[in-house]
Amino acid sequence: MKENSDKLMEKIVSLCKRRGFVFQGSEIYGGMAGLYDYGPYGVELLNNLKSEWWKAHTQYRDDYVGIDSAIFKDPRVWEASGHVGGFADPLSECKKCNTRIRVDKELKNIGVNADEKMPEAQLQALFEENKKKISCPKCGGHDFSEMRSFNLLVKSNLGDFTNEGKNPVYLPGEACQGIYLNFKNVVDSTRMQIPFGIAQIGKAFRNEISPRNFLFRTREMEQADTQYFIRPNENKEAYEQVKKDRFNWYTSLGIKPENLRFVQHENLVFYAKDAWDIEYNFPTGFDELEGVHDRSDYDLNQHMKHSGTDLRYTDPSTGEKYIPWILETSVGMGRMFLAFLADAYSEEVKEDDTRVFLKLSPKLAPIKAAIFPLLRNKPELVGKAQEVYNSLKKEFKCEFDDNGNIGKRYRRQDEIGTPFCIVIDFDTLTDDAVTIRDRDTGVQERVKVAEIVSFIKSKI
Repeated sequence: MKENSDKLMEKIVSLCKRRGFVFQGSEIYGGMAGLYDYGPYGVELLNNLKSEWWKAHTQYRDDYVGIDSAIFKDPRVWEASGHVGGFADPLSECKKCNTRIRVDKELKNIGVNADEKMPEAQLQALFEENKKKISCPKCGGHDFSEMRSFNLLVKSNLGDFTNEGKNPVYLPGEACQGIYLNFKNVVDSTRMQIPFGIAQIGKAFRNEISPRNFLFRTREMEQADTQYFIRPNENKEAYEQVKKDRFNWYTSLGIKPENLRFVQHENLVFYAKDAWDIEYNFPTGFDELEGVHDRSDYDLNQHMKHSGTDLRYTDPSTGEKYIPWILETSVGMGRMFLAFLADAYSEEVKEDDTRVFLKLSPKLAPIKAAIFPLLRNKPELVGKAQEVYNSLKKEFKCEFDDNGNIGKRYRRQDEIGTPFCIVIDFDTLTDDAVTIRDRDTGVQERVKVAEIVSFIKSKI
């Protein structure tokens, strides 16, 4: 059951800091808004999410390949993509305290149907009509400046030795452009034939007006993107399959189906044929998790026009040349990380005691197994526990833990989502078996040391 949104988010943020999942960026200097660092357990969870996403596309499927493109790109890339001229959010400032607000989001907060994709004049009219109903998030005032568009691209001086800044190079506003730039290279260097997809996990940077809700909206992010290239006008069936595949991927890794939903975009950019979001029921309510977009042939056409390079695909059977249409999926890894954490966060109350645990899929858990000697002051138990730990860590990400009593160790591992705790006791010294406790049920099983790996693999 979802709790009060503020309370649940506070619990998640507290757990992330307390257990080493996520830290505020540059915290010792007071922190920077919209920037976060992943700690020892957070980076393991993040890497597991990336790994499962990557395998789902490039290992389990034959019609996808992966790439990793450079962060910096020729500035003309962002002109061709429309980011230089149109990658903007509607901004206004409180006249009392100068706090900046994102107009479309604040309008939505008061129940007005607004979208940054709306024509600027339409959004401006909605803002003027409703601005007195909007409260400044800092001072509570209702007096705001006129709305203006604020470009989100982050500029760099890479390669500029003049200090004049006349020809800025941009950090990527989205990660997917590298896929379009390498479409021809992939076709020329592999045996991939349309329909096929290209997958990438890459960095993106946005000068967000109002970073918010922890990892939900940040200024530096990683995006997991796929672009699936198809024949023109053969988009309908393939698009529905892409949507279905992405929804099923989340549920296969433990996200509750009732916490996911599809929402169709009401306002489409001019080149899009269709656009849907997979929304997740975050602690703050349903909001975009992943976008699934039918982009027609816009992107390759734009880059062909601006670069002068022929990006048409030649059908090897018929010799027909055409610009493929593209079906895109795009998800921020921070949002994905937050969704899986929120979905896994669980509390079990017994009498006056509350057990907090992360009910993560064992595939995603940062630590797969924790190995405990029953007592830390018994060398024979510690030695045997170390022996078991050293053998298991070659198979799984494991942790040796002898700090505190068994109950405290269980609680610590529960909070980081460890699915299996393995206790070496005095009986282990004679029967060469251990006690394995299940995180979710608390059920304990006696398993031979030689069978631990197969036991855990069967559960995963």
